[in-house]
Amino acid sequence: MASSNALLLFAQAIVYFAVMMSLLRARRAIGIGVFMCALGVMHFLETYLAAVFYIELPFGIVSPGSTVLFSGKLLMILLLYIREDAQIVRQPIYGLLIGNFLIVALVMILRNHETIQVAVGRLPDIAFVDEIGWLMVWGTILLFIDAIAIIVLYEKIGDLFGRHLGLRFLISGAIVLTFDQAGFFLALHIVTGAPLQVFFGGWAAKMVAVVVYTALFVAYLKYFSSRERWLTNRPFRDVFNELTYRERYWDLVEATSRDHLTGALDRRLYDKDAPKIVEVNLKDGRPLTMLVIDIDHFKRVNDQHGHETGDKVLKSISGMLLDNLRSDDHLYRFGGEEFVLLCERLAPEGAVSLAERLRRAIERQSQYLLPEKITVSIGVSSLTDDGETLEQLFQAADQRLYKAKSSGRNKVLGPDLS
Repeated sequence: MASSNALLLFAQAIVYFAVMMSLLRARRAIGIGVFMCALGVMHFLETYLAAVFYIELPFGIVSPGSTVLFSGKLLMILLLYIREDAQIVRQPIYGLLIGNFLIVALVMILRNHETIQVAVGRLPDIAFVDEIGWLMVWGTILLFIDAIAIIVLYEKIGDLFGRHLGLRFLISGAIVLTFDQAGFFLALHIVTGAPLQVFFGGWAAKMVAVVVYTALFVAYLKYFSSRERWLTNRPFRDVFNELTYRERYWDLVEATSRDHLTGALDRRLYDKDAPKIVEVNLKDGRPLTMLVIDIDHFKRVNDQHGHETGDKVLKSISGMLLDNLRSDDHLYRFGGEEFVLLCERLAPEGAVSLAERLRRAIERQSQYLLPEKITVSIGVSSLTDDGETLEQLFQAADQRLYKAKSSGRNKVLGPDLS
């Protein structure tokens, strides 16, 4: 029985890791909210299992809620931090904390209802809800502390272990889950009278869980992802800097890399980063398209209305473009009145459709926002069909832009239209 229980726990860990890592990997396509919702809905189940559902293993008595689900959740929060930043990872941490406080508050109100029996022998067990509710709150407070601690520890030991991601993952997980096991068992013993052997069995199971999840993470890095994309090693002074330093740094980098007038990424960043974007998408076999956008008759606007109005036109057009960007789009001010939009994961037909939508929106909105109606011409090119380098993509899109202008302006020309 103990051996079959261990195999079942191992299977649960594999399923949990596979599904959650798939959602984390697909966050650019389906949104990070799907990952966070999946993470959050498991919290009630893991607390319920930790309160009442225990099985016997060769080294003691454990709960799948603490062993598989809670350990997995904490390590997933660490992985979310590594792949995104502190601003993103704070969302599930604070959401779980506030959500469980809300559960307790609502239960305190619900217990004052005078209930009726609608099925024989079926009455609400408010005492049980009270019990699991407080365990959920305590577990969430521990999770809040654990999540910050594991991030801090992961970063701090980076000075010692550097590129050994699996080792950093294993050590930080083992230390924090040891602390968590002690904290949660204390509450569980007070609420349910759980014996001391539950602590030792649970601790051993969590250590095994960390080893299993680390092995799965290392296998994922080897077969499904690039190790370089996961490397982080940033010094921090305290916990609050830990959760804010990274986003402040990237805010500064982004601010200094944007064109001061339009807010688009500047030409320097285009020359630095755009070739890498093309290279990565080519290597991964993902679609990539380029839109070269030029404002029609911009010189006439400057001549008739002055350069101040010309600047207003540039800011307005750039604002309309920025408002319509997807998360995988990169807008650069290429020079003068010309912009370049790189669209990852967007096929040529989708890029032409996007370009048409942008062209129509600018033509329509400019009538109300600007001194006169402003239009744009757009040339579209696509990776591999028009070339495999940034220069080849730009040359193809620029040629189509020239044809759009010479044939009357206010047009989109793409691979299927040229």
